[in-house]
Amino acid sequence: MYKKNSLHHFKKKDMSKKKILITGGSGFIGSSLVNFLFKKDYDITVLDNLSPQIHGINPEKSLLYRSIIDKCNFVKGDVVNKKDWQRAVLNNEVIIHLAAETGTGQSMYEIQQYTNVNSLSTAILLDLLVNTKNNVEKVILSSTRALYGEGKYLCSKHGVVYPHSRKIQDMQNGDYNCKCPRCGNNLEILSTDEESLINPTSVYGITKHFQEELIMNVCKSIGLPSVSLRFQNVYGPGQSLSNPYTGILSIFSKLLLNNKDVNIFEDGQESRDFIYIDDIVKLIYLSIEDKNADYNIFNGGTGIMTTVKEVAESLKSNYQSESKINVTGSFRVGDIRHNYADMKKSNEILGFKSIVSFNEGILNFCNWVNEQYVEDSSKNYLDSINEMKNRGLFYE
Repeated sequence: MYKKNSLHHFKKKDMSKKKILITGGSGFIGSSLVNFLFKKDYDITVLDNLSPQIHGINPEKSLLYRSIIDKCNFVKGDVVNKKDWQRAVLNNEVIIHLAAETGTGQSMYEIQQYTNVNSLSTAILLDLLVNTKNNVEKVILSSTRALYGEGKYLCSKHGVVYPHSRKIQDMQNGDYNCKCPRCGNNLEILSTDEESLINPTSVYGITKHFQEELIMNVCKSIGLPSVSLRFQNVYGPGQSLSNPYTGILSIFSKLLLNNKDVNIFEDGQESRDFIYIDDIVKLIYLSIEDKNADYNIFNGGTGIMTTVKEVAESLKSNYQSESKINVTGSFRVGDIRHNYADMKKSNEILGFKSIVSFNEGILNFCNWVNEQYVEDSSKNYLDSINEMKNRGLFYE
């Protein structure tokens, strides 16, 4: 085992450019980060497999890939392959591990795939860092609010509680509220802080929890600073318009622009904390540069709830679409009701505060979408719904 504070670790070379590896660097968050760090004069390596689910059937022609290819050393490879990790890590000083499978619904039946990409890949990386000489001085993980499950709530009788997954029978009866695990009463949502109970409700959340535990514990054991960033719902220009499993803004946009009705799950009042891509990139940058971030876990959000119905109506207004917005009462197993971040720790330790408001961010996103070729891929979305329905994971 190579302790980072031992003589086995290479001394940092005297060079002006910090060498950084970004896994998943041609994805939505990764490509924005590459472009930001390139302007900061970082020496960037990207490890990415150019997944067709994200980049389409001709991945090397995708906008995201083309936006970074001249700004980094690109390693086409897979994070579940040890040799690809070895090629990518080399002399890099910081690793930002963004590569992951991220579809909550899809994770409930693509279990092996999600476990391999999110958990096994991290084990391979850490095995490499622990047992071989390297120059790595910090590891930053893109974690997720999915670790919290339903998150933190207030019961009028029992105070702060962490509810279990909602019952299918209740939701079939039109009751989508979270219930107190002790008395069964409806609960009041609270912002979820980093000390809140870990309580994932999906395979995706479970695999990301395991990933975070691996990194934070193993890195600490060898004196290697690590940071975990629990992202809320990240959105903005550049997010995939072809992936039917993630990103309601992209899914809704394609429907609205092709004059298709938008069918909202549950009662439309389910909410999320939407954070703009530029703000998330800023949080990652602070985590790289600020030593106060080391060995810490931070939320990445705005601390503001926005309902799914509000999202759909805002998109419809910006696109001036005549599509109908239907509140259907349908629901997916594994979805949560609400979640929004308590941002006090990120603010106090890193001085981080989100700048871009939801209205401004949505406008930027819609303007960007209007510049793209948006094909009618509603069939792909319906296929993804049918996949879940056939597996008993979607109810209508």
